[in-house]
Amino acid sequence: MVGSGAELDFTKGRDLITSPAMEPFLLGADQLRARAGGKWTKYAADVIPAFVADMDFKVAPAVQAAIEQFTHTQDYGYGQMTDPSSVPLFDAFAAWMARRHNWQPDPTLTHANTDVIQGLVATMVAFTAPGDGIIVQTPIYPPFLRYVVATGRRLVENPLVDDGTRFVVDLEGLERAAPQATMILLCNPHNPTGRVLERTELEGIAAIAAAHNLTIVSDEIHADLVYPGRKHIPMETIEAAAERTVTLTSATKGFNIAGLRTSIAHFGSSGLKEKFDSVVPERLLGGPSRFGVAATIAAWCDADDWLDAVMLYLDGNRRRVAEWAAQAELAHYMPEATYLAWMNCRHLDVKEGLTPQQHMLENAKVALSDGVDFGEPGHGHVRLNFATSAEILEEILGRLGSALG
Repeated sequence: MVGSGAELDFTKGRDLITSPAMEPFLLGADQLRARAGGKWTKYAADVIPAFVADMDFKVAPAVQAAIEQFTHTQDYGYGQMTDPSSVPLFDAFAAWMARRHNWQPDPTLTHANTDVIQGLVATMVAFTAPGDGIIVQTPIYPPFLRYVVATGRRLVENPLVDDGTRFVVDLEGLERAAPQATMILLCNPHNPTGRVLERTELEGIAAIAAAHNLTIVSDEIHADLVYPGRKHIPMETIEAAAERTVTLTSATKGFNIAGLRTSIAHFGSSGLKEKFDSVVPERLLGGPSRFGVAATIAAWCDADDWLDAVMLYLDGNRRRVAEWAAQAELAHYMPEATYLAWMNCRHLDVKEGLTPQQHMLENAKVALSDGVDFGEPGHGHVRLNFATSAEILEEILGRLGSALG
C-alpha cells in the first residue's frame, strides 16, 4: 500500500535530507526541549513528540525580523493590520495566492481571524442552523468532528475511499449524503491523508453542492505544503463553487508560526460575506494581534526562499518515512502534501485495550496522533509528523521499528 500514485524514488529524497539550505534552520532535541511550546513539553523527556502539526525548524529570517522590530522598540500598543509593513494584510494574502496558487481573490471579501478553527466555527454558525447536517470527509482533522457536534449541528460522514493507490473523494456517497445537509466541509490538502484533491474531484463536489444548494467551507491551510507532481487548486477557482465557498487559510502552517494566531476567511461572493456579517457581529470574534499580522505579511511577501528550502527538506523526509514504512510492512501512501504521514496499523499485535498510538507511546516512547480522533475510519491508524531534522526522524523511526517486532 506504500505509494503516492506515482513511482517512488527514494534515492532522490535521501539526497535532499542533507540539503545545506536547511542547516541554519534545524533545531536539535535539546534546543527543542528548552522551549515552552506544547509539542516538546506535553510528554516526559524520554518521549519524542511527533504528533501536533508544528515543525521543528527555525522560522524564516523575514518573519523573525518582523517580530524583533516590535521587541527592539518595545512597541506593544494599538496598531492596524497594515503596520509595520506598507502592504495591508489582505493585499499580501491576495498577492501570495496569485503568485503561488494562480488565484486572484478579492481583498475586500476577506476577514481576519485568530485561527482557521475560529473561522470554521463562525461559518457553521452563520450559514447553518442547529440540527442541520454538515458533511465531512473522514478521516478528518479532529476539530471538524468536535465543532459540528458542539454547535448543535448534525455530523454527516462521507468517508474517503481507498482506491489502492491513495484516498479519493467518494462522489457517489457525497451525492447520497447531500440531501441530508446544508453545508460541506472540505480539508484540501487533506489532513490526515495528505491528499491534494484533483480538479475532477473538486468539480464533482462543486456540482453536487450547486445541485443541493450547499455552502462549501474549504480549509486550505496546508496549500503551501504541496510536493512536486501535484498542484493545489483553490476551491474558489472552480466556477460552479466560487460563489458558495468560504476559504479558510493561514500562513501559520506553511511558515511554522501557529502561536502567532492569524488566519484569513475569504468569501467567494459579496452575498456570502454580507450574510456572514449580518449574523456574526463585527467585534464578536476579535482579531489577530499586530505581531501575528506582521509575521504573516513578512511570510507572504519575503519568505519564498525559506519555504522552498523547507519543502525540499520535507520531501526528503516524506520519502524516508515511505521507505521505512515499506520495510516495516505498514500500510501507507506517501502524502502529496503536508508533513504528516497516515499509517494503517490494524494488523499490529498490540495489547488488548490499547490503540496503536498507545502501544507506540508505551513501547517506543514516541508520541503520535491517535487515528481514533479522526473519526471511525481512523480506527487502527496513527499520524506521524515528520517535520523535524533527519537526525531526530531517524531516532523516531528506529524506536517505532523496535516496537513493531
